[in-house]
Amino acid sequence: MRPVAVRSGKRLAPVVYDLIKERLLDGSYQAGERLPVESLKLEFEVSKQPIMDALRRLATDGLVDIIPQVGCRVPVYEPPEVEDFFAVFAGLEGAVAGVAAQRCTDAQIAELEQVNRKIAELAAEADPDARSHGYRVLNREFHAVVHAMVHSRVMAQISRRMWDMSDLLINTTGEPQPLANAVSVRQDDHKRIIAALREHDSAEARAEMEAHILDTVGLIRTDVAR
Repeated sequence: MRPVAVRSGKRLAPVVYDLIKERLLDGSYQAGERLPVESLKLEFEVSKQPIMDALRRLATDGLVDIIPQVGCRVPVYEPPEVEDFFAVFAGLEGAVAGVAAQRCTDAQIAELEQVNRKIAELAAEADPDARSHGYRVLNREFHAVVHAMVHSRVMAQISRRMWDMSDLLINTTGEPQPLANAVSVRQDDHKRIIAALREHDSAEARAEMEAHILDTVGLIRTDVAR
């Protein structure tokens, strides 16, 4: 990893942060799994300092736990905590969609439709890991377009951190890659959100977005869903 950082002109810690974060959000680690510093040093070919700097930043984001005298691990969130998170997250994203319905342009609606068509194409992908990763990336793109409609940097920053936590919970809480087999369902949700935005119907856009986020809890398929 050292040559990549040198060529890009970036400090090592941000590069390591991005690499570990991507793994966390993609479900490469499971809840409670330890992230040994020594192993990461060897793998990334860096010293201890950039690893620790990256892990501390991830801990600030809530994406890892650093336990004194024990080490670093993926957080373990209890079912009620997961439910509470998605309830709050649904309210936030619903509010964003409600405002977006009043401010969106035809060009932005067309952009949403284009992203959603790409999501629909994922259903034909045979590899569930590729399907899951592709959906995660495109889903973030879809919701970023909705946030762009609002023109609020503050909301965009808050939402970005919430989406990171959402992806972590989805891909570390229960079965591996739980959304790999739900791409078509999620894409249908997006169609209803787009329809409400196109009609500039704030109440409907808010309701559809809230339902879309809340349904995630059931798709995780763990004790959270019972």
